[in-house]
Amino acid sequence: MNRKDAMGLQPHEPEVQNYRFEDDGRIPNNPELPLLIYPQALLQSAALLSECEALFGVNGWSGCWRNGVFPYHHYHSTAHEVLGVVRGSARIAFGGEAGVTVEVGARDVAVIPAGVGHCNLGSSRDFLVVGAYPRGQSWDLCTGEPHERPGVLDNIRKVPLPEKDPVFGGKGPLTEHWTT
Repeated sequence: MNRKDAMGLQPHEPEVQNYRFEDDGRIPNNPELPLLIYPQALLQSAALLSECEALFGVNGWSGCWRNGVFPYHHYHSTAHEVLGVVRGSARIAFGGEAGVTVEVGARDVAVIPAGVGHCNLGSSRDFLVVGAYPRGQSWDLCTGEPHERPGVLDNIRKVPLPEKDPVFGGKGPLTEHWTT
């Protein structure tokens, strides 16, 4: 696909990696939506912090933050999440302890459905991501403790699909892979 987004940036549409995970009893994961990894999707210029935040924002993903990924298995039951790697590299476990480990580096993007576990297993000293959530969604932090379980499955089912792909807008990979 050769088109420009609303900012005039022309992201590189990658070969999307998608992963589905079963509920492992601790991390519920998402029964409907796959984790999406977009290798090298961000342009060199979009890997700058402010440009990555602006790209996510123009595509309806807000609440941007800058940091790493927690070094323990966790998930969000009330929001989907996007992570744009702007610097460094990391090994991220997705889907809980029985899931998959993905090596991510600068310019990669991960789109994480509500309920899908993620954990930083090790990263370079300069590892930095920009994270965001679809406009109108607010995140919670769940770690798979038994007391969390009663409400999270219902929460995950109720999280609406985003209106746009965080990188490519209205016709990006998310709109192709995330359907219910």
